[in-house]
Amino acid sequence: MLIYAKQPIYYLIDNYPQKIKTLYLARELDKKEYSRLMKMGFEIKRIPNEAAVKMSKNANHQGFLAEVEDYQLHDFKTFLDKDFIVVLAGLTDIGNIGSIIRSAYALGVDAIVACGVKKLPIEPILRTSTGALVDIPFAIEHNIHNVLNDLKMSGFSTYGADMGGIDIRDAKITKKRVLVLGSEGEGLSARVSSKLDNVVSIKMSHDFDSLNVSVAGAILMDRMRYE
Repeated sequence: MLIYAKQPIYYLIDNYPQKIKTLYLARELDKKEYSRLMKMGFEIKRIPNEAAVKMSKNANHQGFLAEVEDYQLHDFKTFLDKDFIVVLAGLTDIGNIGSIIRSAYALGVDAIVACGVKKLPIEPILRTSTGALVDIPFAIEHNIHNVLNDLKMSGFSTYGADMGGIDIRDAKITKKRVLVLGSEGEGLSARVSSKLDNVVSIKMSHDFDSLNVSVAGAILMDRMRYE
């Protein structure tokens, strides 16, 4: 698959160079950096900006594009022995999903399950996660109710993010835990909320209605760390 932009590509260069098949450069690098990249083991091709624009479909490629190994989705069932899982309930905004993945990896989440969708475009998610997707197991399961049932049967406590929930600081956080984040526009459905053990929220200091789901998710993930 093809990804572009400097940050996610350099994440792979510095951590997983073996996953890169071909690096396309549409900008000049200093000789020392170019020499370093030449020793990485992947092919490097210089291309004109016009070709890079076409390859990235007019997106901001920043002069870096790379053909990399396809990302392999994980089997959700392999997550049942983990401790901290994030479930995305109907999220479709690629920027938010990428940001959540980045925060999840930084804040100790073990795996992520995207529900309510049949498929997602992995290339832009890898890009918006700035490469963190390669370091955190990610699965797609259409039926969230089956996922939640399997998690609860495996000993997880479930926590859903909703403005009407209790303050996350007052919630008892168990070691095996699941954070469920609702869709950008609708939040958690009543049916999903009814299946959760806890509905939690972030107490606001001012009269303000909500936070972006990726921002709220990061705050909740941090406060659900199990020390």
